[in-house]
Amino acid sequence: MDKLILSIKTVSKTTKLSVHSNRKQIYLINIKHPLDELCKFNNVIDQFALRKHAVLEELKRANIDLSDIGIVVGRGGLLKPIPGGVYHVNQAMLNDIFHPMAEHESNLGGLIADAIAKEIGNGIQAVIVDPACVDEMDPIAKISGMPEITRRSFLHTLSQRAVAMRFAVANGKTYESVNVIVAHLGSGISVGAHCKGRIIDVNNGLNGDGPMSPTRSGSVPVGQLVELCFSGKFTQDEMMKKICGEGGLKAYLGTNDAIEIEKRVTSGDEDAEIIYKAIAYQIAKEIGALSTVLKGEVDGILITGGLAYSQYIINEISERVKHIGEIIVYPGENEMQALAMNGYMVLNGEIEVKEYL
Repeated sequence: MDKLILSIKTVSKTTKLSVHSNRKQIYLINIKHPLDELCKFNNVIDQFALRKHAVLEELKRANIDLSDIGIVVGRGGLLKPIPGGVYHVNQAMLNDIFHPMAEHESNLGGLIADAIAKEIGNGIQAVIVDPACVDEMDPIAKISGMPEITRRSFLHTLSQRAVAMRFAVANGKTYESVNVIVAHLGSGISVGAHCKGRIIDVNNGLNGDGPMSPTRSGSVPVGQLVELCFSGKFTQDEMMKKICGEGGLKAYLGTNDAIEIEKRVTSGDEDAEIIYKAIAYQIAKEIGALSTVLKGEVDGILITGGLAYSQYIINEISERVKHIGEIIVYPGENEMQALAMNGYMVLNGEIEVKEYL
């Protein structure tokens, strides 16, 4: 029997896991964690035992024998800036997971993968794939305008790279031979310029750069932001929540639920309409900016993530960027499949696993 591939993705309120045999998915579940359970923990990392136990219980319920698993693949977290690829979960990585650059649920992916691999034993590998901290930006793209501030790369690397590779294969090309702009539209939004196999420029989709998103402010006028910070009305934590967590659509409309917002738009809510159009406007503007990074040589504009299910948003974006290149929509997230396929290639010796330093 072929060894199974266990993939684990940790997000805010759920833990997704899938099991593949070769390239075929044989099990998929999204474990929901009650909010009252998660609220007991002061830090995201403290959720580790709860989530690991939930994964093991689901595998037991599905009659999946741990001894049949050949590799455990986790979603990578906010580590040091590193090139893209597959990385062993080693001690250096574990040290940084416990002292992350920022609190985020993705930090748990490698930790849970490592713990389960050790429980299985027999030298089973635990790896992460294309974490959000991947940094392949050109040096010129990191210049901000203030020497004290360097532009950082935080993006939906796994999702972006997966659809870029999918586009390349569909067109009979390699990822290393195409230039594409990829927009991942989720609770956070990242738009990246992929040039011949590298993500050479991207907005910081984590905390205050690029388009606003359902829960994040994106770029805002800096002078007014400074005034707000020193107004005495808000603490640093409150301001950070305005930037990431309580910003964007949620701040303007009281919800980050795109389905609810679209219903308000179609029922004639003019306030909802202009804000919803504004998010598409800002995404289109970011795509246009990145077309200059690629010097106009754009093989495709790829749109993915949960908001890509919205034909309203897609139409609004397309009207503004269709002159740049072909627009291809990959709605939803393709990350579980991407994790599993990388695990498959590791098992078959098709890709090299890197060491995190």
